[in-house]
Amino acid sequence: MEVILQRLVDAGIELLPALELTTHFVFERGGYVALVERRSDGFGNIGAPGILCEKGVAQLVWRGQNAYFVAKSFERAAEAAEIEELRRFGEDLKKSLSA
Repeated sequence: MEVILQRLVDAGIELLPALELTTHFVFERGGYVALVERRSDGFGNIGAPGILCEKGVAQLVWRGQNAYFVAKSFERAAEAAEIEELRRFGEDLKKSLSA
């Protein structure tokens, strides 16, 4: 577990306090977030990353060739740089949590 936590720190990924969530951890870097399943032996499945917005977490949704960040009562176009950073965040989180 200590090795995993060090990899998260090295990748600049933080564990956000979310006491209301008892089944998942919330990890964040630069406004990009992902939920990770809590398991008795550590970390489980990693959810699709999204961005933090005023409505919570907005997921990346593709409509044809256009990408949007979408949450309940929230939608905005996603820029190419944001999509790339979201992808990097997801990859870094996956690498950091791998055993």
